[in-house]
Amino acid sequence: MEKTTEQLKQLQPVVMKQLQIIERKNRIGQAYIFEGKKGTATEEVAHFFVKLLLCEQPIDGEPCNTCRSCQRLETGNHINFHQVYPDGQFIKVAAIEELLIEMSKRGMEAGRKVYIVHDAECLNAKSANKLLKFLEEPIGEVTAIFTTQNINAILPTIRSRCQHIAFQPIPKHLLLDELRNQGISASLAATVSMVTSDVDEAIALTKDDEFAQARKTVLKLIEATLSKNVHEALLIVHEDWLPTFKERDQMELALDLLLYAYRDIVAVKANPTAALTYPDMKDFFVTTGLRLTYEQLSKMLQAVLHARKTLHSNMNRTLLMEQLMLNLQEGKSFV
Repeated sequence: MEKTTEQLKQLQPVVMKQLQIIERKNRIGQAYIFEGKKGTATEEVAHFFVKLLLCEQPIDGEPCNTCRSCQRLETGNHINFHQVYPDGQFIKVAAIEELLIEMSKRGMEAGRKVYIVHDAECLNAKSANKLLKFLEEPIGEVTAIFTTQNINAILPTIRSRCQHIAFQPIPKHLLLDELRNQGISASLAATVSMVTSDVDEAIALTKDDEFAQARKTVLKLIEATLSKNVHEALLIVHEDWLPTFKERDQMELALDLLLYAYRDIVAVKANPTAALTYPDMKDFFVTTGLRLTYEQLSKMLQAVLHARKTLHSNMNRTLLMEQLMLNLQEGKSFV
């Protein structure tokens, strides 16, 4: 469902204000890169900006939604607006050639022309070079918008000619509200909100049996490392952890979830009302925080961070986890 202007202002207050000032002061540039992770409303804000730029009578930084231009954008047949999407892994030269033909036509509509290149990191050297001259020397008033999740993945020749609009992760409370509205428990909602800021992805994770098992395994290990001996922790590593997290990306997620647990203990030790990744573990974390010093907890956090970093050096997973358990035990005993 399309988001309203008010919803977009809640999701991206800084970006929305920035774009509205650009329009109000008539400081419209030739090209922009909208960079935001999945779920940050990058595409929705891009379409808002297009409508604002093409609106015949914008009102206080917002499109009127009633003029002919706004209505044509709503129905998808505005002659001055064009979009390019990847075909497979790349945006092909043919797609850019078609765009340039359309943008060079003497259109029936007067005024500005706007185009969006979606997933602009998919522009290869050939398609980017094809677009480059038009980007530098557009015919008439033209504004380009490139959307991407990673500006550094866009070719420098394109990047250097664009203004960068950086999108922030959506406010956490909005994500949590949406998850709770979906009937998801506060504890599970809090955990998935640390993994992703995308509502759809977060909802999918709450329904994923593998994620539920990962969460359960991580909490089982955290209890063993903090309230039992190292032999019990090593047993859980071999019987539960390693069989559950067989792939590197699974191990990365598991170590992140483990790190969040230790952060929870530090947070609740400093502030009993702190928001936690695992609210259902609060009583255990409070008790643990009372008997561990900040120095001990810091050393244990560093042990998990080191394991996370070492994972990328292709170290044997079994050795990595055994070493982590020993390091955590050392941290727990640290005075």
